[in-house]
Amino acid sequence: MELTKDEENMLNGEHGESFAVAYRILLAIGEATEASKLVSVKWAHISGVNYNTIGDSGVKFLEEFSRTGRVAIRTTINPMGYDKRRIENLSDRFLKKQDSIVNSYMILGAIPSFTCVPYEIFDIPEKGSMVSFAESSAAVFSNSILGLLTNRESALSALASSITGKTPYSDLLIENSRKAKVAIRPDFTLSTELDYGLLGYFAGNTVKDPCVAFIPPEGRPDRIQAKALSAAIGTSGSCGMFTIGRGSGHEIVSFGKEEAARVKDELSTRDDGDLIALGGPQLGLNELSLLSRLIEGKKLKKSCMIFCARAIHRQAKELGLVDRIEKAGGEFMCDSCTCMTPLITRTDFDSVITNSIKAAYYLDRSNRIGVALKDLKTIVKDCSENN
Repeated sequence: MELTKDEENMLNGEHGESFAVAYRILLAIGEATEASKLVSVKWAHISGVNYNTIGDSGVKFLEEFSRTGRVAIRTTINPMGYDKRRIENLSDRFLKKQDSIVNSYMILGAIPSFTCVPYEIFDIPEKGSMVSFAESSAAVFSNSILGLLTNRESALSALASSITGKTPYSDLLIENSRKAKVAIRPDFTLSTELDYGLLGYFAGNTVKDPCVAFIPPEGRPDRIQAKALSAAIGTSGSCGMFTIGRGSGHEIVSFGKEEAARVKDELSTRDDGDLIALGGPQLGLNELSLLSRLIEGKKLKKSCMIFCARAIHRQAKELGLVDRIEKAGGEFMCDSCTCMTPLITRTDFDSVITNSIKAAYYLDRSNRIGVALKDLKTIVKDCSENN
């Protein structure tokens, strides 16, 4: 991979250790992906904010990196492990480590967004803009729905991009990689967000190319369904983008009710749960509006944690959505999400009900908690009563 003279100087440490580390990261990735050069990006979104995800080594790395590093472009960050308003039952050690991570990102100059859906909070660059997104669901959604160009970055590569404003020119930044070779055709109508999640998980497991096509019988998914599809694709495989439509020259793979049932059987390990957990990815205004309508005049019979970004919570509060949902028994958890959260443990819950494929995957594998997968309408129907 060719570097400019300025890039070589930074790689050699002439502008400080953090720049040198960042360029070493980008150079290693560029060589591994056969990139010809580095290109500029307009936005970096960094994962690796939750202490349960990066651990002590990550904490130490960020403390050292932030001593000399400063972001050069808009930089947003993923959810952390908890809501600062709710610290009960969390250890002092966890809180100290989590606060250290947040402090490091603040020193670097990152925006304290604490969200896995930054595209629902911040202005979107014009179509065709290159960005560096480490959150897998956000990368898939941005490539597929928003017309942005990003590879599925790691926490380290997105961090390096935030400092340098650059990323290797490879994979999904190149037009030819954004053309699907395999198309998946459901042979039944996809009617819920869970159906699209099951399809996405199947696609991620089945297709190893950077891009996959879908030929759903009902046309393009709505925004809620597209989020579920993106998150599930990002959970089960390395695919970073989808297109909708028949196209030409595709290998066609069928997705029937039998395939959907196999995915659900893998992820849904219980018939019911002690807790409803919504928000993997975090809920946006569309989902909160839907939940508010479904739950109006009802009372939840189970505890319900609703994970969303604080910026979304503020907007939902102004619209009256928060009050309606809380009146029905919902409890909001801001700045965190269902994945690897210390707020949901086997000490308190034996099993969880969720409509999220991503949440089901991580609650089972990381939190070791049973999961009952149901779509949102079914969850409200099964777990509420008239008020």
